[in-house]
Amino acid sequence: MKFWKFSEKKHDIGEKGEVLAKRFLQKQGYKIITTNYGNKLGEIDIIALEKDTIVFIEVKTRSNNYFGLAKEAIDKHKKQKIAKVALYYLRRHCKEDVKARFDVIAIDNDKIELIRNAYSL
Repeated sequence: MKFWKFSEKKHDIGEKGEVLAKRFLQKQGYKIITTNYGNKLGEIDIIALEKDTIVFIEVKTRSNNYFGLAKEAIDKHKKQKIAKVALYYLRRHCKEDVKARFDVIAIDNDKIELIRNAYSL
């Protein structure tokens, strides 16, 4: 069952994807710390805790494959931007010695895929 209509705006599709992603992550045992964390450097969709690791999660949602798969939408520039925001978050919250990683939730139509440790910098 699809959760959006083709006519919905990109922003609305993204918001619905983030809601689905949060539910999915919680079922996987992640504890959501915050969502839409942002500063002057950029934004991270979800910051969560999985066991002893802080996880910075980018959510990509596609209602069709016209522009490719959701997981293919994170380019080098986006990864670098997320990493800068993540470093700022870790420093600001005195968590520089805590394990951290970057995950991606890719939602294509009604299929959710969790990519753990999707990239490193």
